[in-house]
Amino acid sequence: MSVMAQQLDSSKISALGGKLAEYYDALKYESIDVQKQECDFLIEAATDTLVRQFVAQDIYDHYINSPVMGAENVAVHVFDRWFADGKLKMRTPEEFAEAQVYAAFNRQSLLGEHAPELTLESFDGLPMTLYASENQGKYSILYFYDTDCSKCRLETRHLNDLLTKSDYPIAFYAIYAGDDRASWEKYISEKFKAEGVVHLWDPAFESDFQRKYGVTQTPRLLLVSPDGVIVGRGLDTHGLATMLKGLYSSDILEYGTRESEALFDGIFSMYSGRPSAEEVSRLADYIHDRTLSTGDTLMFRQMTGDYLYYLSANSGEGFKEGMRHHIDKNILSQNGVWRTSDDSLKVVGFAQIMSDLLSKAAPGTKVTPVKVPGELYTRRGHKNVTKKLSKLGGESNIIIFYTEGCDVCAAEKAAALSMLKGDDSLAGIISASDRKTSRANSRDVTVFMVNVDKIMASDPALAARLMDSFDLSSLPYIIITDSKGVIRRRYVSLCHPEWSGSGVEGSF
Repeated sequence: MSVMAQQLDSSKISALGGKLAEYYDALKYESIDVQKQECDFLIEAATDTLVRQFVAQDIYDHYINSPVMGAENVAVHVFDRWFADGKLKMRTPEEFAEAQVYAAFNRQSLLGEHAPELTLESFDGLPMTLYASENQGKYSILYFYDTDCSKCRLETRHLNDLLTKSDYPIAFYAIYAGDDRASWEKYISEKFKAEGVVHLWDPAFESDFQRKYGVTQTPRLLLVSPDGVIVGRGLDTHGLATMLKGLYSSDILEYGTRESEALFDGIFSMYSGRPSAEEVSRLADYIHDRTLSTGDTLMFRQMTGDYLYYLSANSGEGFKEGMRHHIDKNILSQNGVWRTSDDSLKVVGFAQIMSDLLSKAAPGTKVTPVKVPGELYTRRGHKNVTKKLSKLGGESNIIIFYTEGCDVCAAEKAAALSMLKGDDSLAGIISASDRKTSRANSRDVTVFMVNVDKIMASDPALAARLMDSFDLSSLPYIIITDSKGVIRRRYVSLCHPEWSGSGVEGSF
């Protein structure tokens, strides 16, 4: 060991401390993980034992005393990595014992950790378990307090004011840290005026809430994301209000831009622009997991809205069937995220419209048994007839709703007629919708073409019923039914038979 390291005189310590302070300042905008890595690097870079001990202690002191939320993550990491097992020694045994207790009482409730499961008792004496699952549905607040705590009385007053004046879709759990029922009842009746507060306690102290959530003193305020991840701790009401304002920002977002369209076009180019429903759904899951699950609500809103607009603008079986999953998972089940009037109009309202359209003629349901005039084509010929859509006579039936003057409609009709001339040209499409693949050829197929324009002009009542039964917002609209009138596939393209392997719900 060098003489300089043994002495570590005040001038050397002062100079080293100054350099470390500069380094901390440079790190303050980095992520917690990066700060942990850099601190480990600094400690490892000190080859002299006493210098290394000084550096580690200085880092611990800086982060344990920092007012910046998340700094305690680094402090606990440094203690666990360098001090807990004796690699390095702290200045005194008392400091080590204090750091050991701090780590034990904070390790489970650090930023980014999943909120520890907690079973408490409600005001009515019923057990209630928090954070047993990952999806909470909305942001939640844990407020630990005591009835004889003067700081708690002030914080409770501020929290009541915040909850009364705001309408954030949050769950608020007020947890009494004591065991005096009478004192608790009086405190609730006098101090908690805001509605929607869930009152809990643990008079037997069996839940270990003190260690799990670092409740060594009160008040203690934490914010937990909808996925059960701790995103705020050591808060006061002002800090909580700032975080909620940021999370539920009323910034107006624009959806469906050319840039977002180009992004999704690029993603789906690997599927020749014709992804399956599973592939469309998988991207919806990816958006959720990479944004909302990490607490990035703003990016989640932007990506989810962009994806909704993109899917709605694209035709085809995979896009439409996959859009159902995106709407259900990322929009209609995420009430805690979509709360502004702008969101309600641009995203939630639009998603509800699309969901309504997608609910019509869903695979696995029976086609509406309405009589419709149209052109009936089979292997044997064709004729103009009025038929019940549920009884078209084929083992498999292709119903094409079209409009006059539409080039795509004309192409789909021509493809259907061309396929009827072959023996097995329709087998690829039909086999994905009918178990009887051995019989899935043109001899068993009926094609029924419905001119929507003509019906709207001649029979408005029938047109209205068709609109109520099918998604005719974009034509052509093609569905496949079996011999019993059960819908097997929809949004099919006969011009692109390779879509028959899309694996949508209802396919076989």
